[in-house]
Amino acid sequence: MIVGIIAAFLRKNGKRLTAMWWGVILAVLLSVIVGVGLDLAEQALPQARQEGMESIIGGVAVFFVTGMIVWMNNHAQNMRRQLEAEAAAALSQASAYALASMAFLAVLKEGFETSVFLLATFSASQSAALAAAGAIIGLLLAVAIGWGIYIGGVKINLSRFFRFTGAFLILVAAGLVISSLRTAHEAGWLNIGQRTLFNLSWLVAPGSIHSALITGVLGIPADPRRVELAGWLAYLICVAFYLYWPHSLRPGPRKAARWQIAAGAALLVVAWGLFSFYPTPRAHLAERATIVGITGDASPPIGSLDLTAASGKASAMLKVSVVGARELQLPLPKEQGRRERDNGRDLMVWTIAHRVSADAAPGTVTLDDVVALNGGRIPIGLSPQQHPGPYNADWSIHCSTRVGIAQGLLVDASSRSNTLLTLSGSGLQTPRTLTVKQDGNEAALCRWRVSDAYRARAEAEWDRVTAADEERHFWAGALPVMLVIAAAFFFFSAIRILIRRRRAGSVAAADVMSPRGHNTHQLNNKGATHAEH
Repeated sequence: MIVGIIAAFLRKNGKRLTAMWWGVILAVLLSVIVGVGLDLAEQALPQARQEGMESIIGGVAVFFVTGMIVWMNNHAQNMRRQLEAEAAAALSQASAYALASMAFLAVLKEGFETSVFLLATFSASQSAALAAAGAIIGLLLAVAIGWGIYIGGVKINLSRFFRFTGAFLILVAAGLVISSLRTAHEAGWLNIGQRTLFNLSWLVAPGSIHSALITGVLGIPADPRRVELAGWLAYLICVAFYLYWPHSLRPGPRKAARWQIAAGAALLVVAWGLFSFYPTPRAHLAERATIVGITGDASPPIGSLDLTAASGKASAMLKVSVVGARELQLPLPKEQGRRERDNGRDLMVWTIAHRVSADAAPGTVTLDDVVALNGGRIPIGLSPQQHPGPYNADWSIHCSTRVGIAQGLLVDASSRSNTLLTLSGSGLQTPRTLTVKQDGNEAALCRWRVSDAYRARAEAEWDRVTAADEERHFWAGALPVMLVIAAAFFFFSAIRILIRRRRAGSVAAADVMSPRGHNTHQLNNKGATHAEH
């Protein structure tokens, strides 16, 4: 349409179209290069980054389309006159370069917007071939309309034309909002509001006409999610109200500025409320952690674990309770914890080395006891003839306990031990130390792990708190920032309206005062002349 209007004006003034076509061709080529370059850059990225790139392109496309809709809605009535005035100004410079530059800049903006919009549409469509066919048909139709305007056979009421096409483009842009939010989630950027609200597979079955219209054109998927529906409604309602609110009901400049200031203040209050009062998720698991032997859940529970959270300077404490043994308390200093990834989730892990005394173990052992403790073999260096026993026994249990905590919740824990038996006496010149397998209540304090059932419940609670924490980051972090930015936009717009109004008032006052001053001067002169007479 832009090219058709410029060409018709040049033909009416008897000018050649060569310079205009150079500007148009350069703008179209640059727009195609931008689209191809973005597509190649996207294809070269890993899958997650491709999804992120699609989100960015979709957001830019929504911005471009919205700007185009608003601009056309505000300037449709005067667009022909503006283009003809710019062309006349270019002709007055007697330079083909000026006309080519004017055509180039006029087409380049629309070309960029079309390029990014088509790229985002191709990414969101189910069939790239069908999307390309639709784009080609649309471009050919646009060329036909431009040719019709050039030869004078097509007369279009631009204001009415853009009013109806703008409504359709609002729906298309709202669909791009959904697609951008979906790819943002797939890129790992947006993890809130992903619960599916309803199933539309009966309406948008793949391959059907309904699917081509609703999903392919309007971008509505078969499984819309909560955040996608919120984004779709927010965009659709705000833009539609802005464009189609009756002019007779729109407030004047002063009242509009007041409303914008009030809206900005309200957004700041909401942002402060969300930031200050949105609840922080807490992990809750009412039961103690049940521990079993290291052989697995098939064995009966042998005790439990209790985790006491850190308070002030005091470290967190893990209390190990085993049936028939004394209670064991293990401190978990914050500086000794390290961050690990467990199934894609962050976990703070402590590995604690400690000893457990074996008070109930016998002080003396026979040779047969030593053979049994050594797996049925006589230890190397121990001769039954020279060292028949009995021996003095010194027991030492060395433990290594691993504890995993997330969101203040005990998720996983296990303990392993090595029992050292030091023999002396019975002719031994030097003590002999053996690693043996020792059963008993003391050893059980270091040979356990949390049950699979408890770990499953803890991981489910961990996932719930993690999801709630991500929701909090959005509602108490990202959303307040966006609301503050929106409030700043309202304040800036209101200030600009008030400044324009003050300047207009100053100009009007100057225009009024100037004739009055001139008349006063004339009256003074008349009075002086009359006095002279």
